[in-house]
Formats: sequence, structure tokens, C-alpha cells
Amino acid sequence: MMERYTLKDLEKLTGIKTATIRIWERRYRIISPHRTSTNRRWYDNEDLKYLINISILYRNNLKISKIATLSGTELKEKAGLLLNDSSDSGIQINSLILAMIGFNENAVNEILLRSITNTGFEDCFTGLVFPFLRRVGMMWHTGSASVGAEHFVSNIFRRRLITAIDALPPASVFDRKRIIMYLPEDELHELGLLFYAYLIRKLGHELVYLGQSTPFSALSQVNEQWDADILVTGLASGLPYQKPEEYLKNLSTTFKRQRIFVSGVLADIADKMCYKNVFSFRSANDLRLLL
Repeated sequence: MMERYTLKDLEKLTGIKTATIRIWERRYRIISPHRTSTNRRWYDNEDLKYLINISILYRNNLKISKIATLSGTELKEKAGLLLNDSSDSGIQINSLILAMIGFNENAVNEILLRSITNTGFEDCFTGLVFPFLRRVGMMWHTGSASVGAEHFVSNIFRRRLITAIDALPPASVFDRKRIIMYLPEDELHELGLLFYAYLIRKLGHELVYLGQSTPFSALSQVNEQWDADILVTGLASGLPYQKPEEYLKNLSTTFKRQRIFVSGVLADIADKMCYKNVFSFRSANDLRLLL
């Protein structure tokens, strides 16, 4: 099925304002929208790729009047050269979008490797991967971008995180904590939790990683056997639970001896309810301070 994007979708994915795209269409004929039976504009993947390449050159101070004279091949070549040399996060995000919609695994891995080499593993995820996921996430929610594309690129990031975690040495800090990490039942958005697992292991703590969609009963059983110091969890949205505040209350009451670190929707609720053993965090630095 061909992906369809609105002007607003293009703005969110390329960073170019809808008014600017309209002006470029009119003045330079850089792109020609498709039309529905009711005369509404829509754009396909080829249009998106073309506009992303234009945005890459435009971000590098090439005038649109000059860009408009380039052939499709010239545009792609010049944008490709800039992608290889640039450390600009906006350009790198655009390059990831191109790789995602083209299902180009080699390109995704090359972009990640270049970012890791230039900025380090942690900054690659905080400065590139998660901003990229936030930008395209809104498209997946509206249905204008492919769920298959989401799974494709997310699993590349997931494999990269797991490989990095496996490469870390065993827990070695003298006053290390015992930490259980998990996502509540029906919560499947795991990349954030995996990233925090990497940080916790890197800081030298012991970790039991239960992953996505963990039943409450299973969490209790694991803790009975392992007696953790800390639980780390979160909800990307409130969707798995009609009343996530009740889940948080149950968590605080059941695990009175543990400190509980929560992110996402649960962090917002924790700030309002003020349980003594529940602490909110929203970034890697927040988590470090709590530990």
C-alpha cells in the first residue's frame, strides 16, 4: 500500500513549514502534489524523499533557487555527500527517515556508527535516536506512516542496545544496587527501558531485566526470590491502563521496601501523588541522580 502524507505530515517529517512548501511548489515547481477526488493534496514516499534531500541542502545554506535547478540525481548526490560529512542532528534525523522509508538497514547502521564515533553511544541515543523516534512517532499514531517501517527501524535500535549491554563488564561497584527493570503488562515500547538498562549496567549495578508486558504477579515472584533494592519501570502512554494512578498506588503499597523509579505517564502521576518510595525521572541525568 502506498504511504500518503499530508502537507502537515511533510512539515513534521522534514522540518519545512507548510507555507514554505506551498511557496516552493508555486514558485519553483519543486514538487507536484497528488490530488484526491475532493482536490485535497497528498504526497507519497518519493515526494517525501525528494523534499528531505532538498531540506538537507537548504539547511546547509544552499539557496532554494539553486536547488530548484538540480536534477533528481544531482540533488541526491549532493545531499548524500552532506549526510556523510555532517554532524548536524537535524540532517542526521532526515537521513534516518530516508533510510527508514527505504528499508535500508545498511544506511541506518552507517548513520548510527557515524554518530557513535562522533559523539559516543549515550549521546547518539539521546541526541539522535530518541529525537528521531519522537518526530516520526506522531506519523505512526495518525496512520500516515507504515507500522512496518516502525518495526523495521526500532528493531535495529533494539539490537544495537542489546549488543552494547552485553559488551559491558559484570557489576563491580562496591556499593552496587540490585535493580529489577520491567514494563507493566501490555506496555510494549521497550527502547527507552533498554537504554536505561544500558546506563544502569554501565554504572556498575546488578540488574534483572524482565522487559516488556510483565504481569504484576511475575514481578512479585521475581522480587521475592531476588529482593531488589530498586524497581525501574514506566509507561509510554496511559493506554494500557484506564487508571494508571491505581497501578502506581498498588506498586507503592506492594513493594514498600523498594525504591521505585518511574518514567513517562507514571512519572507525571508520581509527581502529583507524592508516594514516599516512588521517584520520577525523565532523562539519563535524572536517573543518575536517583542512583
